[in-house]
Amino acid sequence: MSRIAFIGLGHMGGPMAANLLKAGHELCVFDLVPAAVEAAVSFGARAAADAAEAVRGAEAVISMLPASRHVEGLYLGDGGLLAQLAPDALAIDCSTIAPASAQKVAAAAAARGIAMIDAPVSGGTAGAAAGTLTFIVGGEAAALERARPLLDAMGRNVFHMGASGAGQVAKLCNNMALGVIMAATGEALALGAAHGLDPAALSKMMAVSTGRSWATEVCNPWPGVLENAPASRGYQGGFGSDLMLKDLGLAAEAAMSVGAPIPLGELARNLYALNGRAGRGGLDFSSVIRLLARDGAQA
Repeated sequence: MSRIAFIGLGHMGGPMAANLLKAGHELCVFDLVPAAVEAAVSFGARAAADAAEAVRGAEAVISMLPASRHVEGLYLGDGGLLAQLAPDALAIDCSTIAPASAQKVAAAAAARGIAMIDAPVSGGTAGAAAGTLTFIVGGEAAALERARPLLDAMGRNVFHMGASGAGQVAKLCNNMALGVIMAATGEALALGAAHGLDPAALSKMMAVSTGRSWATEVCNPWPGVLENAPASRGYQGGFGSDLMLKDLGLAAEAAMSVGAPIPLGELARNLYALNGRAGRGGLDFSSVIRLLARDGAQA
């Protein structure tokens, strides 16, 4: 596709847009933060004054926004993007939102003859920059095939989970597990440290034992264990604790809608809420260990 609109150039969207430009796609971009637009322009994108201008004449639009209300506000209504897009356009929403919101927007798109998929991502800011994201897709198979060249430019894996909204459900399941695992890993490391164990040695053992996880091997929550982990740079960067809290809240809503019990998911949601109230909502979600550890994890 030669003409793509990209809306939402934050920590994830900015690198994703850059990878599309590297792949040779023509991008017109918009974000409420001027500096984010300027960064995309430096990679070769064209800036738009607003979202409506960005999608004018576009073959596809990709959005990466914070929450359900932002996605619905962007696409729906007389002034929304669905009213601006050509009937044969493709819409790809990579935001993590409520499954019901994804279904609502997709139904409105279908009513206008616009193909749409929900394609939330996994892989974090490092995956966005490296172009190794995993896309978790809901929507029609034909729409996914149209989107695949764009997804392949930004990621390494694409999983089709089912109809509209299914990508969001699967993403929430993944992030609920991740939130629980990170909290449990932090608790285990804090327990070991309280007994005088070296957290690095404990992590190394766990990483090749039954307690191994992404939290032990890639995003270890104890400072200094992994040089490139957010914990080793004051928990800066990475995936924000408040964003994890948002996803766990969405998972709780999804569970309530079908009567599914998620006791560990609810416990994790409360832990991340406490982490936010302690002033760490903007830090990486691995900072949840600070609720559990003594001074050694305060770096």
